[in-house]
Amino acid sequence: MISAPLAEGVIDVHAHWLPTELFHLPPGAPYGRMHDRDGELHLGEIPLSIPTRAMSDVPAILKDMRAAGVGVRVLSAPPFAFPVGGVPGAGEYATAFNDALSAVVSDAGGRLVGLGMVSLGDADEARAQMERLARTGGIAGIAIPPLLAGRSLDRGPLRHILADAADLDLAVLVHPMQLPRPEWSEHYLSNLIGNPVESATAVAALILGGVKEELPRLRICFVHGGGCAPGLLGRWTHGWHTRPDVRRHSTRPPEEVFGELFFDSVTHDPGLLGLLTAHATTDAIVCGSDYPFDMAQQDPVGFATDHGPDAGTLTANARAFLGL
Repeated sequence: MISAPLAEGVIDVHAHWLPTELFHLPPGAPYGRMHDRDGELHLGEIPLSIPTRAMSDVPAILKDMRAAGVGVRVLSAPPFAFPVGGVPGAGEYATAFNDALSAVVSDAGGRLVGLGMVSLGDADEARAQMERLARTGGIAGIAIPPLLAGRSLDRGPLRHILADAADLDLAVLVHPMQLPRPEWSEHYLSNLIGNPVESATAVAALILGGVKEELPRLRICFVHGGGCAPGLLGRWTHGWHTRPDVRRHSTRPPEEVFGELFFDSVTHDPGLLGLLTAHATTDAIVCGSDYPFDMAQQDPVGFATDHGPDAGTLTANARAFLGL
């Protein structure tokens, strides 16, 4: 629920924030706690190559927004803070994050919007958290991972969360978690390949699983331009037409449903953003940055407007996604 008018300018729907008091991360988190070393942020022993202030310091975030020409920034937790462990204490962590996020966006004069966090392993707890978020000023929706315990958006807890989000009129941002695999242990491939694959898996599960058909009011956005999805859409559509098992849970071809989803502009490739826009239409593209990570689009507004929709369209699309 957004209680105050938004500031003017392009809306960046994909940016991250976490208060320092929650750097310990939720119980069961797969990585070590976050911490500062001489002004640089670390995740366990892994340097994140960003200033600590960029993740937690709101004045620094607002200053960086002005420099990037961003009018409004939508904040969500970094993906390694998602409570995926399914262990006691996750609910308390999510509530603490949501309370802190609400306070930050409420004091930002319409320049910040929040996407809250939910307990991923407890459907009843997640529903209660989402009901509270729907009544909280400055909060437009939630952010979730694309995969959980070997399942994606068409089955299990994530499927229930999507149904509740649609019912409560909350936007959903899907962000990959950079899950480790042995073949991706070098060259940062867990991010460079893993993140796009996670996102594409979730897009396919949503479409082929018939989830969007069952939940037509669901407003859902996939970051990083949907990962590999734009390049695979033709293959999915061919498979849907030729194989009964592919279309078993859906009644509409993937290319048709694809245009009803939202995608951010963080593709790092003008050609890929052009392909995404051709498949999804200009009404589905929103500006994103992935701030403050090193894989962020450094000039989010310039890149999006140079190779995708104009600033007015990007802003209108973001408002549609956020339900504003």
